[in-house]
Amino acid sequence: MASESASSSGPPLGKYLASTDKKTRDKAIKSLAAFLSDPSRDVLPKSEMAKLWKGIFYCFWMSDKPLVQQALASEIAEILLTITKLSVSLEFLRGFWETTVREWNKIDRLRIDKYYMLVRRFTNASFRLLMRAEWDAAACQEYNSILTDRGGPLCPEDPRVPTSLAYHLADIYLEELDKAVADSRVPSPLPAPLSTLLMPFFTLAARTSTSTTYQRIQSALLEPLYSALSAAHDADLDSDEPRSRKRPRLSTPEYPHLVANACATTPKEEGAINRATLKKVLLRRMFDIASEPDTRDANRRKLYALWKENMVDEDDDANSHGLDVS
Repeated sequence: MASESASSSGPPLGKYLASTDKKTRDKAIKSLAAFLSDPSRDVLPKSEMAKLWKGIFYCFWMSDKPLVQQALASEIAEILLTITKLSVSLEFLRGFWETTVREWNKIDRLRIDKYYMLVRRFTNASFRLLMRAEWDAAACQEYNSILTDRGGPLCPEDPRVPTSLAYHLADIYLEELDKAVADSRVPSPLPAPLSTLLMPFFTLAARTSTSTTYQRIQSALLEPLYSALSAAHDADLDSDEPRSRKRPRLSTPEYPHLVANACATTPKEEGAINRATLKKVLLRRMFDIASEPDTRDANRRKLYALWKENMVDEDDDANSHGLDVS
């Protein structure tokens, strides 16, 4: 029945996607992928996408075994990359996030982990989608708007957004970007435009009214990234001396693929830039956003302090290695 609905003018109906019968759900997902990947397919009306995603959400809800959940999460996320048109892929992604934000508080504690996994799969697939588009500036801008518009998981002004979603994204964002950059399915990828991709987090850190959200972004994303990009990082790897005068971490992420293949905003023009330069560019961008009038005063002070700490460390590291910091 699912395949019949897919061949009609509309997408597979939600009742097939949310069926209690696993075979019916599996057929509906495959029909959905075929429907959306049709090269002649245009972006669905918003109401149709919302209905479609409600069905997909509860299709995943019904999956009840770990291996089944993992396979289904990957299959749904990979639809982003089987869709022929980039505009349709991005609208499918917007539907995912709007539905996830809307339905999140209904998820019980026994199911929450599998939805965290689904978010992780979509985050990774989104990066691979943008890589395939060669980090097209308009596509990256649309991606950022999906995350930060009302109904998106990183919107500072939308009180409906569950804070746990922003926390989870802060926890996994750079890890999944590092994995995507290393993915062999995207041959010779252009450098990832880190300043562009971090804009949603810079903005949320500046404007969130919740101190714990700010702290999570700083501790889970900004501090580990700045540590990985530190000017002394390469030298310290070959040294017996302590890596930094900062307080030690039990485990500091390295993001090796990302720091070796990243730029600020324009991959084709910049190429991969060295980590010390990239760190200064990102710190400057963070400083500029902290200086904007919409930034909350308490957050501004914290961002300025983080900027100052990292700039001082950069200059100290450069001086200790005899580098020119002028």
